[in-house]
Amino acid sequence: MPTSVFVALWVAILHLPMNTAAPKDQPQSLTGRIDSLLRAAIATVLEDPSADVDPLIRASSNPDHGDFQANVAMSLAKKLGQKPRDLAEAIVAATELGELAEPMEVAGPGFINITLKPSAIATQLEAMSNENLGVISDDDAHPIVIDLCSVNVAKTLHVGHLRSTIIGDALARVLERLGRTVLRENHLGDWGLPIALVLDRLRKDSVDLDQLQLEDLDHAYRIAQQAIKADPRGLDVARQRALSHRVAELEAQQRGADEALDSAKQVLIGLQQGDPELVSQWEKLIDCTMRSVYEMLDSLGSKLGPEHNRGESFYRDLLASTVETFESAGVAKANQGALVVAFEDRERPLLIRKSDGGFLYATTDLAAIDHRVHVLGADRLLYVVDARQRDHFRDVFDAARLIGWDKTADGHKVEFSHVAFGSVLGKDKKPLKTRSGDNISLSSLLNEAMSRGQAEVHRRAADPKSPTHGLEESLLDATGAAIGIGAVKYADLSNDLLRDYVFDMDRMISFEGNTGPYLQYAHARVCSIFARSDGSPFEDQPLMLDEPEERALGLMLLAYGPVITDVAASLEPHRLCQYLYRLSESYNSFYQQCPVLKTEDPAVRKSRLRLCDLVRRVLADGLDLLGIEAPQRM
Repeated sequence: MPTSVFVALWVAILHLPMNTAAPKDQPQSLTGRIDSLLRAAIATVLEDPSADVDPLIRASSNPDHGDFQANVAMSLAKKLGQKPRDLAEAIVAATELGELAEPMEVAGPGFINITLKPSAIATQLEAMSNENLGVISDDDAHPIVIDLCSVNVAKTLHVGHLRSTIIGDALARVLERLGRTVLRENHLGDWGLPIALVLDRLRKDSVDLDQLQLEDLDHAYRIAQQAIKADPRGLDVARQRALSHRVAELEAQQRGADEALDSAKQVLIGLQQGDPELVSQWEKLIDCTMRSVYEMLDSLGSKLGPEHNRGESFYRDLLASTVETFESAGVAKANQGALVVAFEDRERPLLIRKSDGGFLYATTDLAAIDHRVHVLGADRLLYVVDARQRDHFRDVFDAARLIGWDKTADGHKVEFSHVAFGSVLGKDKKPLKTRSGDNISLSSLLNEAMSRGQAEVHRRAADPKSPTHGLEESLLDATGAAIGIGAVKYADLSNDLLRDYVFDMDRMISFEGNTGPYLQYAHARVCSIFARSDGSPFEDQPLMLDEPEERALGLMLLAYGPVITDVAASLEPHRLCQYLYRLSESYNSFYQQCPVLKTEDPAVRKSRLRLCDLVRRVLADGLDLLGIEAPQRM
């Protein structure tokens, strides 16, 4: 096998867990079976049946050294006072891999080289040829809650909502692929003084709320925020310097801000008391905002609807009891009239009730944790929120642990995870904004992506040799839109989440390189083979992996299940992106070196069609987990 092919093969699986246990009704992976046999052999060598020593199986970095290396002798020999090579030879002598691998070899000071047999790879590929595609299910019956999107009512959607939605939806799909029940929660910012300010402004401006548009809300929000701005420091300075004219201006500004704030507080009190007119108007604000949100979600193809909305208003009647629980348990203490949760390892306390009796975002988040753990029964809570909120979630999670909310009713430990992400930058490496300096609206960004994808598809379809030549305009438009949205999603998900990334539409929409359109095109190319075949059945043909590229492709396919398990554990979608890209590269090497339809031997042709079919299914499945469509023609 060429070194370049081999390196590409293992880049995606170097860090995969090798000893993941499979449920009894699901086949264990090749590496899992080898891991178990080596553990048993090590226990025999140590003359200790209870020993369970990790054989430290790693993908080999050199094809001449086999597929894997077991490095356990290097670390274990030092503890036992033995020579690593002697210990490695003893482990090899005690291990019987049978049909799984060729006889193991000891290299260098004590590395154990393992080369899988083609028949073992083929057998494992047969086992993954069902609908599971080698993905091992997680039998944990507790639901998982994913907090994503988190729209603020009365504010225009921006790229932060894009990242939260794309990342959260992909993680939800991966976890559902493993059989877990996932509860998506769109934690709306739909309550409190900011909403009251907007509603008060709209009422004063006599805006027809039945004809309300998002632009009206956005305008009212900006005006309301400006109205409550005051400059107390400037007023103090002006008074000290006896600047009477400036003092008058700033005092007028202060009075206006106080009046606007008092007016909004009266609206909020009315909402809290359930005033029918105010509640009806408040609901119209939410409806207007969410219409825009659903348009965005529809364009993105995200699995998020009205049934997933659970805003701050849902928890408003639970805040007082939440604080009381912390106070009565002695976890929260009074501090200058406020109530805070203190931590031993940091000076910063968590404020959960202000001195004026008001509640905060932290209070709502704690009430949400209580509901998600004790009512919904979730044992894993994921918060897909930008990295700037890291300290906030650290404090909230630690406070939940202090009060004992890190266990479900049946005693299962709860895992809290802040899935943090970086910013989206323009080509100038600064936060993505319009030329005027405003935040770019999400709708304009998605419209541009779809428009660029459609233009590229129509350009290619104009070529008489193109597979899409002659297709209906509507079909070309739909394919182009899918490519544009796929390009945006893949660009987001293929990066380490914490890293900022540059939004470069020219690069994203490219059909070459590590991009969404490239993977979509790879899937379409595989599909084209079946469109050109004679339709003869191939499913019963035993797999033949005689060529290096066939073997490499088979091994890459077998990595799919472990990759999905790894993404679910690490919460890093870019690992799936890397895998799909490497699978496409491995398939290209296979396709160039191993003719499929032109092969004269019918058995070889059918075997290669089976490999192509597996690649097609894995690519389609993997893209779907990323929320990306897999067109059959491009």
